[in-house]
Order: sequence, then C-alpha cells, then structure tokens
Amino acid sequence: MYNKIILAGNLTRDVEVRYTQGGSAIGNTAIATSRKFKSATGEQKEEVLFVDITFFGRTAEIANQYLRKGSKVLVDGRLKLDQWTAQDGSKRSKHSVTVENLQMLGSKDDSQGYNAAPAGDTYSQPAPQQQGYSAPSQSAPQPAPQQAAPTNIPEIDINEDEIPF
Repeated sequence: MYNKIILAGNLTRDVEVRYTQGGSAIGNTAIATSRKFKSATGEQKEEVLFVDITFFGRTAEIANQYLRKGSKVLVDGRLKLDQWTAQDGSKRSKHSVTVENLQMLGSKDDSQGYNAAPAGDTYSQPAPQQQGYSAPSQSAPQPAPQQAAPTNIPEIDINEDEIPF
C-alpha cells in the first residue's frame, strides 16, 4: 500500500531533539496548515489544522539548528497513528507524520535572528531497506547524507489564497 503525505505550513513550536542510546537524533514539533474557503452562505472561513511531526537522524539535527517556531516548511513523509492509554484509563489516539523529506521555505529576511540555512534547502531521510517480513532491526538509523532536491515530488496546483502563510 501507499502512505505518503505532503504538508506546507508553519511550525507551532521549536524543534525538541532527544537522542537514542545509539546516538541517533529524534526531533519533535508540530506544523500548522490552513485553508480558506467560502461557506454555503458565502461567508469567508478559515480552517486550521495542527499536526505533530517527527524528524530522524541528521534531518532532526538540521531542523533543530535552523528552524524555530513560525518557520515555514514543506515536509513529506508517512502518516502514523499513535495510540496510548491516558492516566485516567481512557484510550487515546492521534495522527502524526514521520518526516522523510524537509524543505525550508521563506526568504533570507525571514531567517534573521538565528543561524540560518539558505531557504529552499531539502533534507531527506535514507530510504528504508526492505527485508521481507522479518522483525525490524533494533539498530539505530544512520544519518542521511545531504542530497539535492528530489525530482519525484509531484507538482501541486495551489491557489495563492490557500497558502497558510
């Protein structure tokens, strides 16, 4: 099956990085996206969506170094369902995105005030290796080498009024 999601928006908080025992970085934050539309009554409305996102390896370190709350990004990755039991015993769940590719958006003026990377740089996770139906390895993933922008991202026809920033 195919599981791919592409989101463009603004980070809702700074990237929080922690490290596994093997030394691999894991970065967590969230992205806010919005869409504007007219209701049945002709009223202009805006719908905002907040999605938790997770970066791994070198991409997590780069995101932590160059991105801050409000940074404009384009991410693509896999949709994941997180499930847990709350302290009160109730079952809880939420969807999140495991980021495979990160593209920093915005102008250089937007990036003043912190150690800024050039806008438009893309950072990718290494492609997972297929190993049949065996159990996943417990070894930590290796950092991804810096790569050129992928050519397999489809063109998206977006109206300027629909962009959330």
